Amino acid sequence: GGAKLVLPGPRLDAASLYELMETERVTVSAGVPTIWMGLIQYVEKNQLRFTTMRRTGVGGSAMPKALIAKFDDMFDVDVCHGWGMTETTAIATISNLGTDEAALPPDERHTLIAKQGKSVFGIELKLVDAQGATLPRDGASQGELMVRGQWIVDRYHKAERSALVDGWFPTGDIATIDPQGVVHIRDRTKDVIKSGGEWISSIDLENAAVAHPAVAMAAVIGIKHPQWDERPLLFIVRKPDQSVDKQQILDFLAERVAKWWLPDDVMFVESLPLGGTGKVQKNELRQQHGGVFSGD
Repeated sequence: GGAKLVLPGPRLDAASLYELMETERVTVSAGVPTIWMGLIQYVEKNQLRFTTMRRTGVGGSAMPKALIAKFDDMFDVDVCHGWGMTETTAIATISNLGTDEAALPPDERHTLIAKQGKSVFGIELKLVDAQGATLPRDGASQGELMVRGQWIVDRYHKAERSALVDGWFPTGDIATIDPQGVVHIRDRTKDVIKSGGEWISSIDLENAAVAHPAVAMAAVIGIKHPQWDERPLLFIVRKPDQSVDKQQILDFLAERVAKWWLPDDVMFVESLPLGGTGKVQKNELRQQHGGVFSGD
């Protein structure tokens, strides 16, 4: 026996992926959210269905809750979030639902799955503030996620010093941990937008924007601002044959995020720069658009 392994090679466009999954009768898959966004759009547009796929693992970046709901409600496909890094060898957390959690109403279930889940065996996690003090597991305190375990990196190749801080590896991810141990990655330390001394999560803003029916993809970067230090700039890729303007996007976001989170500008682009694994390359966006907002 054993399970068949199906590899797509370089053909990661939605049409090729769908055809491969169907002809090879794939039941479980894994990928980054940008791949699934493209695939779901293709499937919806062509009024198709997944005849065999029942579960997908997602990592690399946060899967928007709206997309998790679509997979579940429309296609009966379970989404399982994982989080890990090259430096953690494999996944460090996973959003497997327990029996009680699986019985929750869809909206609550999707909210849980949109988080990165609980630590796997052998992994310890904690949050620290800018001074290195441990933060409480209250689901609200945000800090840098630190990880410890037998297969966590100790030092980088040819590095003189250990990468660890008091035995813990600093991940560069900003997160919360709730009393049940569920981790929610809010941003990367380099992507979090610091506006007037408060943090704006680029991930939360992106996920809110992607929930708009005309939006295919979204990315948010922080732009230097003379008064607020940084302010969010939102990039939108429209779905084919869909029209939506800046004000409609801002009105849509206003119902979902705090007023001071609203982007100072919205730019519509044909595509976003993606890396080899399908992640949005925000450093490229910063290089192209990282000027200074004039302020009001």
